[in-house]
Amino acid sequence: MLGIESSCDETAAAIIDHKGTVLSNVVSSQIGIHEKFGGIVPELAARAHLGLIDQVVEQALSQAHVSKCDLGAIAVTQGPGLAGALLVGTSYAKALSYGLSIPIVGVNHLQGHIASAWIADPTFPVSCIVLVVSGGHTHLYRREIDGGCVLLGRTRDDAAGEAFDKGAQMLGLGYPGGPAIDRVARSGDPGAIAFPRFRGGKHSLDFSFSGLKTSLLYKLRDRVGAPSPDQIADLAASYQEAIVDVLVAKAFVALERGNLDALAVVGGVSANSRLRMLLNERAARSCIRLAIPPAEYCTDNAAMIAAAGRQLLVSGAQPSFGVEVDSMAAPTLIAMEPHERESSDPKKEASYF
Repeated sequence: MLGIESSCDETAAAIIDHKGTVLSNVVSSQIGIHEKFGGIVPELAARAHLGLIDQVVEQALSQAHVSKCDLGAIAVTQGPGLAGALLVGTSYAKALSYGLSIPIVGVNHLQGHIASAWIADPTFPVSCIVLVVSGGHTHLYRREIDGGCVLLGRTRDDAAGEAFDKGAQMLGLGYPGGPAIDRVARSGDPGAIAFPRFRGGKHSLDFSFSGLKTSLLYKLRDRVGAPSPDQIADLAASYQEAIVDVLVAKAFVALERGNLDALAVVGGVSANSRLRMLLNERAARSCIRLAIPPAEYCTDNAAMIAAAGRQLLVSGAQPSFGVEVDSMAAPTLIAMEPHERESSDPKKEASYF
């Protein structure tokens, strides 16, 4: 199976075999294009995908030592993401599917991230808590034995990855912000500065990072003179700690409520070294089985899209040449938890500790 991912600023293609083993995983990043803008420019992203996609697919085929004629199916991201970027990937995939007379299946980007937890560890329990944490998404799910997902909590404003990017901008650390803060924070004190942690209502598993960003802005604005490198390191470490502390805490509350002993943490932010360390420490203390994909499967990639596509086909999903872009797509859900539906007003329940 060929997987194609073009939802944002990575042009990616991967080949997996019938058992789900990854034979190749090629990612072409656009960081160099968007870095000077401090964020992703959708039009430039779409143009870059258009110029790269054929080359990336050919490279994936070459590394896997297969030809297009060997392909049995194609999986492609159809949303959520940037509409123009998604259109490049889906159009290419549909043309290839039609030309080769092989089935094509559209994959939700978040389903791809969730599937990445099982790429390196196929024996990881299907029934588990899944934290999807990336530049555009912060979602907490309970994954059922049949593979369906129940939404337990989501961000009410910014995703964790966006909070890292904006925080890095304020600190003058460059783009992308997550790796920059992770790097600088290693020489800082995570307890040096008190930043707020969003709690929400009594039963809420939602997230919010807008207040944290505002707190960092005020701390920098109220300073006299520019912060020293050591002070920047302390700010970065403390800001990072406020993000990862909430992610870990709410994930383990979800485990306790669901009476589950397996946690998967996926998405680009799962590559953060501090988050990984705290998760591993807490999992070891609590006897929780933890799955965090290798770094190459954390950020956007096509192996996870191929893996999710394979799961869909195995479970009986019907392939279709009519795969359409849905830039605002939500992940497939069974239902939202009752207390989450009742507690959806952030003004009513927002609080910090």
